[in-house]
Amino acid sequence: MSNVDKPNEPAAPEGARPDPVLVDPLSARPSRPAAARPTPRPRGGGSLALAVLLSLIAVGASGYIGWRQWQQEQDSAADSQGVAGLQQRVGTLETTLGNVNDQRSSLSQRLDDAAQVNRSLREELLGQAERTRHLEDAVAKLAEKSLSGHDAMLLDETESLLRMAGERYTLFHDAQGAAAAYALADHALSTVNDGAFSGLRQSINAEREALAKSQPASQASALQQLTALRGALATLPLKPLDTNDHATTTDAWSRIGHALAGVISVQRDNGAPLAVADARFARELAALDLAQAQVALLAYDSKEYEAALQRVTSSLSTQFDGNAAAVQQARKTLDHLAGQLPLSAPVQLGAALVELHDLRAVHALSPAAGSTPAPASSVAPAGGVRP
Repeated sequence: MSNVDKPNEPAAPEGARPDPVLVDPLSARPSRPAAARPTPRPRGGGSLALAVLLSLIAVGASGYIGWRQWQQEQDSAADSQGVAGLQQRVGTLETTLGNVNDQRSSLSQRLDDAAQVNRSLREELLGQAERTRHLEDAVAKLAEKSLSGHDAMLLDETESLLRMAGERYTLFHDAQGAAAAYALADHALSTVNDGAFSGLRQSINAEREALAKSQPASQASALQQLTALRGALATLPLKPLDTNDHATTTDAWSRIGHALAGVISVQRDNGAPLAVADARFARELAALDLAQAQVALLAYDSKEYEAALQRVTSSLSTQFDGNAAAVQQARKTLDHLAGQLPLSAPVQLGAALVELHDLRAVHALSPAAGSTPAPASSVAPAGGVRP
């Protein structure tokens, strides 16, 4: 509201402090003369100010309304552009969706075609499986015929060789010959087509190695040394017949014997000299003992071999001159040969032969079980060609 109707109050001087006592300003003012009062202002100035204020408010409101309308128009234009863009994108999506539907239809068609092809391939595969089964039956029959012919002959040969090796070792202790027979049996078994007999070769090789280890490695050299020693017996010197033993003995009986020896003499009735007969007899005994040692070495008889060598050593000690270098060399040779005795423990053979019999018996029963025709497949091939 306007303050026109109120009287003008005097302004306080600058720097004046207000009176702390509450008093009525109107009553406290001094009275002025009536002629000094100002004339009251006309009332039209307040209305003009109010009209100006209202016009300013109206202009501001109209400006704000116009600005809001302009913003709404801008927002409407942006919304229209957004809607147009969305409509365009929706159109593009509809086109793309149509293309996808077309592709899905073509893909479904291709999948149907592939399923039909797979069905036909499955039928052909079933037909091929049936043919393969018949081919396997035919090959099995051919294998049985091959085993009954070629393989059976090889197995018979292997069995004969194993049996021959066992009998040769049992009768003659010929480990070398038995090992050679085992080698031939292994070679014959290696040509057998049936793989069921491949494990038998390990047993054959094990027994062959045992035979090779049982025979002494230096058997041939020992036989040669015994033969050379038999030939050297004819040149070995015997002990001298005239000994000086009576010079060393001084007892009464020795002197009586020496006195009687000059009166009584004993000679052989065959007419040969005593020295010649004793030398021939000693050399023949030693040669027989050496020959018996050779036989025992060939027969792998360790006891007889050792006994024969001991007899030869005893003959050299009692009948031949121990001071001669040739006799001493012969005794060293006998001691060296005595350390090369053959093994006394025999090799156990026959395990490979028993295993061969068992395998042949099992294989003889397998064709009877395998000859039973296999049951036909319950699912016949739908589109495949039956063999």
